Amino acid sequence: MNPEQGLPIPQRYGAIVVVALGITLAVLDSAIANVALPTIARHLRASAAGSIWIINAYQLTITISLLPLASLGDRIGYRRVYLAGLALFTVASLGCALSTSLPMLALTRVIQGFGAAGIMSVNTALVRMIYPSDQLGRGVSINAMVVAVSSAVGPTVASAVLSVATWPWLFAINVPIGIVAFTAGLKALPRNTPHDVPYDFLSAVMNAFVFGLLIFAVDGLGHGENRGYVIAEFVAAGVIGYFFVRRQLDQPAPLLPVDLLKIPIFALSIGTSICSFAAQMLAFVSLPFLMQDTFGLTQVQTGLLMTPWPLVIIVAAPLAGVLADRYSAGILGGIGLITMSCGLLLLATLGPHPEPVEIAWRMAVCGAGFGLFQSPNNRAMLSSAPRSRSGGASGMLGTARLTGQTLGAALVALIFGVAPQRGPTIALYVAATFAIAAAVVSMMRVVQRGATAST
Repeated sequence: MNPEQGLPIPQRYGAIVVVALGITLAVLDSAIANVALPTIARHLRASAAGSIWIINAYQLTITISLLPLASLGDRIGYRRVYLAGLALFTVASLGCALSTSLPMLALTRVIQGFGAAGIMSVNTALVRMIYPSDQLGRGVSINAMVVAVSSAVGPTVASAVLSVATWPWLFAINVPIGIVAFTAGLKALPRNTPHDVPYDFLSAVMNAFVFGLLIFAVDGLGHGENRGYVIAEFVAAGVIGYFFVRRQLDQPAPLLPVDLLKIPIFALSIGTSICSFAAQMLAFVSLPFLMQDTFGLTQVQTGLLMTPWPLVIIVAAPLAGVLADRYSAGILGGIGLITMSCGLLLLATLGPHPEPVEIAWRMAVCGAGFGLFQSPNNRAMLSSAPRSRSGGASGMLGTARLTGQTLGAALVALIFGVAPQRGPTIALYVAATFAIAAAVVSMMRVVQRGATAST
């Protein structure tokens, strides 16, 4: 297979369906667990605080294992890591469905998180192999669209399942889908030539400690944890991080892709991604409080009025993917993020009793801006990295997204603690600021590309 030409048409369609199914399972499982948390906690007789680990165990495991598994994909093949992750996720889903206690469910969620990380860490690297270089934007846009659809329908799927069955079926439905995707993937997914470089296990352990400590510290900062513990976690993460980065500088294919971060377009795309996902999470977490506590809307009304954001992404992402194959990601991303910032400011300045349509069209503006940014940005990230380092680029793409989301959620908690009355509105202003910062970083790629072309 010529890597520049991608897969032939029949196999290409089958491969992208397998990738889409895997991403759907990984994203959907996070969304449905959030909605079902109170139900699961009551059934397992767990406290509200303890039940949070059903979510945290999954998210934390994904975050600490994305880069190690992406690096493993460069060494043993993206197909192997993806299929192993899919198989592990499917088995762990069955374990979740059979869990009879909170510790058992939390443990199986950790295993499920490793499986999801295997799927997420190399999915965009596989997309790069599936599609020809001149159609990469279209392939990346499918990923963005699948993530948006999965996020949008997550609460609906959870509500539908819980209306006719008990909570274990939320996880059990993954099993037949996972089996079908794994079986099809054995035939459809492409193989890549792996690196002949030993795997750096020490770096994988250091990576887990750095990201784990940072997440605990940021989360503790937002939830009023003892300041001494928070400072200690930050210091420990900084010390381990220093030696972790130093170790990467001497590696031919580093687990933390410092070699890719030396590429200006790649580094700027990572910065754009972190800022934009922080803005999105600031909005997603604060908007329900604004709608219910300030506007007096019900949970159902809130869910419906938040739907235009992901639904517009479904429309905008494919269009942005086509445009990304023709126009600069810096310009497209800048326009999209400025649009998103305008939408956030419009939401922040709503009156005390807005009509539903006033909220809905502002949400749609935010979704259009985010959708226009995401596909071109991901394409720029992938295409700026050498093909042999597609796994590292794919891992950093997921890590940037999770880092931004974690930062955004922690900032909301911090803002709510400082200003509980005006917290949602302040969070939206902060989100708009992050979106503008992301737009500035995105536009810097145009300057950088021009400087590179002139030399």
